[in-house]
Amino acid sequence: MTESERQKDIQLEASWLAELEDEFEQEYMQKLKSFLRQEKAAGKQIYPPGNQIFNALNITPLNRLKVVILGQDPYHGPGQAHGLCFSVQPGVDIPPSLINIYKELQSDLDIAPASHGCLSAWAEQGVLLLNAVLTVERSRAASHQGKGWEQFTDKVVHVLNDKCEGLVFLLWGSYAQKKGHFIDRQRHLVLQSPHPSPLSAHRGFLGNRHFSQVNTYLQEHGKVPVNWKLPDI
Repeated sequence: MTESERQKDIQLEASWLAELEDEFEQEYMQKLKSFLRQEKAAGKQIYPPGNQIFNALNITPLNRLKVVILGQDPYHGPGQAHGLCFSVQPGVDIPPSLINIYKELQSDLDIAPASHGCLSAWAEQGVLLLNAVLTVERSRAASHQGKGWEQFTDKVVHVLNDKCEGLVFLLWGSYAQKKGHFIDRQRHLVLQSPHPSPLSAHRGFLGNRHFSQVNTYLQEHGKVPVNWKLPDI
């Protein structure tokens, strides 16, 4: 199989494919692919759609990356998940965690909350919106945990840590903090706080001023800051 054929088969952007191609040959990934095929054959609805599973990587090439936000699982409601953590497709109700993210954005940078929950504009500016688990069964939260995705996304985070310089990692909640525990704080800025979910946002997410800290760090390192204001859809 040629390189272009492999890229088409895996549906992964070229700079990421160069770093992750070997992962798709590993036993854990073969088992994961088999699991997903079996689930679909059994008539189960899997989110996000197959061509959107790797959206976080495909929209944000490795060489354009500036910021990393780590999430946990895709949303499991119809029409929500599209491969970017915390983000939902246009026309879908804004989830509670994202509402709190918008509240902090307004408090920190005086950016009014968007009327939608689609964060693609952030991803296009170099913000990697990566879930630890990339698929889920409809209406069954966390149903694909422990199937292999965590090992794959651990590899992604290792690539980010080792191959990039001066990234900002936003680790919201204990799950993201555990996943990013090995990140080299000498090479990257790591900002941590409680998760933005309604259960924990008031324990320190609201008021963390992470968005302004991101842009200050980027400017200090000669990078273009993120325009966190989302365009209307």
